[in-house]
Amino acid sequence: MSIFSPQGSGSRYIVAAIIVAALQTAVLGYVIESRASILRSGTDALLKTAPVDPRDFLRGDYVVLNYEISSVPVASIVGGVPQDQGKKSLWVRLKPGDGGFWGIVEASFERLAEQPGTVVLHSRPFYSYGPNSADHIRVEYGIERYYVPEGQGTALEQARQGGDVSIAVRVASDGTPQIRSLLVDGKPAYDEPLY
Repeated sequence: MSIFSPQGSGSRYIVAAIIVAALQTAVLGYVIESRASILRSGTDALLKTAPVDPRDFLRGDYVVLNYEISSVPVASIVGGVPQDQGKKSLWVRLKPGDGGFWGIVEASFERLAEQPGTVVLHSRPFYSYGPNSADHIRVEYGIERYYVPEGQGTALEQARQGGDVSIAVRVASDGTPQIRSLLVDGKPAYDEPLY
């Protein structure tokens, strides 16, 4: 029997489909476990959200979050801003401050060493204008959206109108943050499950 017979090609398709499904499952498992690992063993920090336009606060079933730490003062950057323009990322050291909220102590375009009582976040890549940068550099950390259970977004928006919203995060040793809990008036409104 030839390997090019209909029976042979059907077997190859089944084997190929099984391999593709196994690879997809492995990738999905890796992504889920990476997130869960940060939530299990990362360092805790409490972040204060900054005001956002109420029309943009809630879109569908996720909340758009803006943080005070998203605006990094150029004066806080150790070693200054690189001369060349282009895609860069910042390492931002936080420590607890007023009201238990964590704020910026220093930042750098090079990785910052660990220090007791602080956490270091690694920003997402952004375009740096070099020495022509403004007084503050706007960065994102990958925690600017928080997905809520379907149909519960409106209740969260109403709760936000009556009080402050803050976010409890856990930070991995590589600077990756993961939202652990969304708090309204200091009380958990949503806790992020491990899986």
